[in-house]
Amino acid sequence: MIRLNDIVVKFGDFTALHNINIHVREGEFFTFLGPSGCGKTTTLRTLTGFIEPDQGSVVVRGRDITRVPIEERSIGIVFQSYALFPTMTVYDNIAFGLKVKKLKKPEIDEKVRAIARKVDLTDEQLKKAVSQLSGGQQQRVAIARALVTEPAIICLDEPLSNLDAKLRVQLRGELKKMQKDFGITSIYVTHDQEEALTLSDRIAVFNKGVIEQIGTPNEVYNHSATEFVCNFIGDINRLSDELVRRLAAGGALLDPARRHYVRLERLHVNEPERPGTLTLPGRVAMREYYGLYIKYYIDVGCQTLKLMERNDGAHIYDEGDAVTVGVDPADLMSYPAEGKGAAT
Repeated sequence: MIRLNDIVVKFGDFTALHNINIHVREGEFFTFLGPSGCGKTTTLRTLTGFIEPDQGSVVVRGRDITRVPIEERSIGIVFQSYALFPTMTVYDNIAFGLKVKKLKKPEIDEKVRAIARKVDLTDEQLKKAVSQLSGGQQQRVAIARALVTEPAIICLDEPLSNLDAKLRVQLRGELKKMQKDFGITSIYVTHDQEEALTLSDRIAVFNKGVIEQIGTPNEVYNHSATEFVCNFIGDINRLSDELVRRLAAGGALLDPARRHYVRLERLHVNEPERPGTLTLPGRVAMREYYGLYIKYYIDVGCQTLKLMERNDGAHIYDEGDAVTVGVDPADLMSYPAEGKGAAT
């Protein structure tokens, strides 16, 4: 569907993108994830035509569109700020692209009302000025405006970042449902790891203008290809050198020259012994109660390990309690000390 081939983008002497290669499949929800300034939005702007690459090509359905004007690319765009016309009605905002295409009034009206129903905008809301709507409603207008021209692709640049946390979670689910209902190929840009893991079919993790890993949410979380991805996606423990030595003495095959990490949910408190699991004695230093789960900080002598336990309502440990921490060496992710190369 979409191929970015060896894309290089420079701004003066600064290289923003280094040989970016991405293949997005038809109907896929594909996310560009990374911290600010990593190149994800630059890549999106290269795909949509706002930036022309210094090297490489943008190909959609076998057609090279690298130098095709923005308006001829059949790509809908939802900006971070939504870029709506605040004094115009919701109806006129959605109809704007259709009017530019010089469609007849009856056809415009039919398309606007049809897309409005699909994104849960009422006839009453269509009459209002955009400035009268809530942030969530404005987001629906922006999506409707992007979809009404029936683009082959929709690109969304951090569309939830201006909303409060509760609304962001609510609209995240609605956004995914809309994408599935429309079956449209979607490119999503975000710095929010949870958002990326929740919404995506696949994720490209960016860092300093390069892609560190492309994979499913499960692959980038549980099988992080690089140390950067391992640290950027979710919370994690890096094992101290002393703890690595203790685990190795207990039978774990760990290379002391590498750096070793373990996810919080892979550690367990007072777990019955099972083959392959090593047990560390410790003491609860602190706990955080989240309802569904409890986060413990457990001092095992040479460091404090963080771990998540599902809250069963029966086994809750207090600060100062003596406990054991179960560690399965198979759950560790390991990387070269210089921070390059794949995980083992």
